[in-house]
Amino acid sequence: MTKIYLKKGRDESVRRFHPWVFSGAVAQVVGNPAEGDIVAVYSAEGEYLASGHWQIGSIAVRILSFEGDPLSPDFWEKSLSAALQAREAMGLRYSEKTNCYRLVHGEGDGLPGLIIDYYDGVCVLQAHSVGMFRARKQICDALVKIYGPSLKAVYDKSSGTAPFKAGLDAVDGYLWQAQGYEAGECAVLENGHSFLVDWTEGQKTGFFLDQRENRALVERYARGRNVLNLFCYTGGFSVYALGGGALHTDSVDSSAKAISMADKNIALNGFGEEKHKSYCTDAIEYLASVEEGKYDLMIVDPPAFAKHRGALKNALRAYQRLNARAIEKVAPGGFIFTFSCSQVVDKEAFALAVFSAAASTGRRVRILDRLNQPSDHAVNIYHPEGEYLKGLLLYVE
Repeated sequence: MTKIYLKKGRDESVRRFHPWVFSGAVAQVVGNPAEGDIVAVYSAEGEYLASGHWQIGSIAVRILSFEGDPLSPDFWEKSLSAALQAREAMGLRYSEKTNCYRLVHGEGDGLPGLIIDYYDGVCVLQAHSVGMFRARKQICDALVKIYGPSLKAVYDKSSGTAPFKAGLDAVDGYLWQAQGYEAGECAVLENGHSFLVDWTEGQKTGFFLDQRENRALVERYARGRNVLNLFCYTGGFSVYALGGGALHTDSVDSSAKAISMADKNIALNGFGEEKHKSYCTDAIEYLASVEEGKYDLMIVDPPAFAKHRGALKNALRAYQRLNARAIEKVAPGGFIFTFSCSQVVDKEAFALAVFSAAASTGRRVRILDRLNQPSDHAVNIYHPEGEYLKGLLLYVE
């Protein structure tokens, strides 16, 4: 195994169990590792610290273990079993009302570079590193073992996430299917609501599981209100709002496929056109054209405005403009659920952008709740960067 020696004094973060080793901390590489190989990390004094995937870039090693051997035959089975046991402890694995959840959330489950979402017996995985991409077969085999006969299929959707610079031949497809399994759209349950999921053509793994608890909160506030769901994707917030007794819900997204799926989900849950209307158009332009006071509950859940540090300043300005427009337009006594999923935008920066937006409108605004990602999108306490989803529930007088 290749040995990675760190510079003197650059091992503090690893000793604090941070799962990344940055390239600037590396003093010497003893060996000739290919990207994705398992390497061992040592201090300048030669003390073993951890093992993980070698990577070309600013992050040199994504740590998989601080004590065990990632090359051991049972590593993946033990790691995925631990993740599954955690979901059972969260009340998700055997829930009668929810049969979809995130099984593996990268660093949050000690497996940097790996995402696995579970949809009623189908595991959809995404590799975000070369090491995880190369380990897909072992990961699949471990999933078959830990789920047993309840597993229907394992689908790999890494073509949009695996680092293509490494020359990977990433083609989406099924890694494993149970006998008799028929591929196609899957209807799952989330808090008793039904949703169609298309992991082959949909965004991410097919559904935004990270908004489960925030959707349930919208349901609590929706009774008797006219709701606007901006950047609606497949209509999750709209279904919950109608389930909570909303008078009417409008869903807006620029993707025709997403709007089509949103309409299907609305119908799947028993709501008709008199309760819901969808608009395939730019959400920001739609909000600009809305008459003031038409909606008294808004969901503002845009895609990531910043995917790297260089885009942070522009992203914060975009969040400020978008939220200012929403605060201007919402009816007196209305609620706004506003979110950012940009990892480089921290909670404080997002709150400041929304504060600036509110101040620019002159309206009185209260923060009723601070929102985040659910338990199955856990944050490793030693890796606070994993807290990517943040939101605010606003009350506007």
